[in-house]
Amino acid sequence: MKLFEGKKGLILGVANDRSIAWAVAKEILDQGGTCGFSHLPDKPEDEKRKNRMRVSKCVDSYPNQTAFLEPLDVQDDVQVTEFMKMAGEKLGKIDFLLHSIAFADRDDLSRDTVETSRAGFKLAMDVSVYSLISVTNAARPFFNSNASVLTMTYFGGEKCVPGYNVMGICKAALDATVRYLANDLGPQSYRVNAVSAGPLKTLAGVAAGVGEMQDYYGYVAPLGRCVTHEEVGRSGAYLLSGYSGGITGEILHVDAGYNIMGSPGRLLYEFKKPS
Repeated sequence: MKLFEGKKGLILGVANDRSIAWAVAKEILDQGGTCGFSHLPDKPEDEKRKNRMRVSKCVDSYPNQTAFLEPLDVQDDVQVTEFMKMAGEKLGKIDFLLHSIAFADRDDLSRDTVETSRAGFKLAMDVSVYSLISVTNAARPFFNSNASVLTMTYFGGEKCVPGYNVMGICKAALDATVRYLANDLGPQSYRVNAVSAGPLKTLAGVAAGVGEMQDYYGYVAPLGRCVTHEEVGRSGAYLLSGYSGGITGEILHVDAGYNIMGSPGRLLYEFKKPS
């Protein structure tokens, strides 16, 4: 029997086939699960509906396991409520919920944190943090027993990662939100966790210069490399499965061990090499 056979849930935040959310979703689908997907709403003038098309290219390979693909604006409370009602109607009970949603204005990301605009701070926090609270609360009436919620975080919320700026503050708040939601929902046997992945080449990651970070991880991380989409996907699926039944409120680092290091590790030897 496959790990997710007979299980149904929601995948929120797939942008394209390089998304971390898709890596997790693909593992769930390969393990027999049925998923409902959201996508970013397309602008009315976008006749090609590019946001929907990118996600559709992913899920088209699993027609019998894709319950629906619908737009969702997590800043709109009415949309969130209606989306979850629709999910309940089409899926019945929800066994798992993946939240992989974050956003900050490019101008705020590119400037020093001290110069973050008030409007940009509110926007980043609303989309990247409050949305986890919002979608979890709206989905809660449809949760099956022992339902699991997972979000995606990053080490920049624990330590300062230059260039991550306001998003690092958002991830710190997201990490705290995981713990408080885990406490709130624990009595109902619902679990809430997060995966903290190493840098991967996603749509957002490439724009942030993730390639240089991957090289750096190759020197510093104990495994001497960065992680893969598949490794993060399997770890995320694990936290959404019954195999992790005793785990809640945790941040699982899938980063080749980078987070344990207190020094630049092997990179020190590179500096010491004779010229």
